[in-house]
Amino acid sequence: MFTQDNLEEIKKTVKEFFEKTTFKVEIKFLPQKDLTLPINLKMEEPQILIGEGGQTLAELQHLLKAILKRKIEENFYIDLDINDYKKKKIEYLKELARSVADEVTLTKKEKTLSPMPAYERRIIHLELASRSDVTTESLGQEPERRVVIRPYP
Repeated sequence: MFTQDNLEEIKKTVKEFFEKTTFKVEIKFLPQKDLTLPINLKMEEPQILIGEGGQTLAELQHLLKAILKRKIEENFYIDLDINDYKKKKIEYLKELARSVADEVTLTKKEKTLSPMPAYERRIIHLELASRSDVTTESLGQEPERRVVIRPYP
């Protein structure tokens, strides 16, 4: 849990960071979950800060965390999202996992998904973990690592 002083320092630093970028953003700090502080941004042109496949967003989050780590001693995480991009992406990945798994079950043929980062592959694996009709496996080397969905023998 964050102390009130640390929470105030995080809020102040995040606000200053985005003021310096000159992007007009509305910052909303959500209630913390364990050691993670979710931060949602709202803005007119989100694609600029999200980047291709969320790459710029991930780098922004990493940069903010590095800046905050210099100011705050305790262990913590931030979860930066812009216009609910991550939330929508997670829902899309879960739906993709379910529909491909259904297809694999019907055709009895394995399907290989496009390459994706580790956190996205994890969403696919977790979504299908409770299903007894398919198995999942990650194959290949980064950045070309991908999920293979197979019918259960």
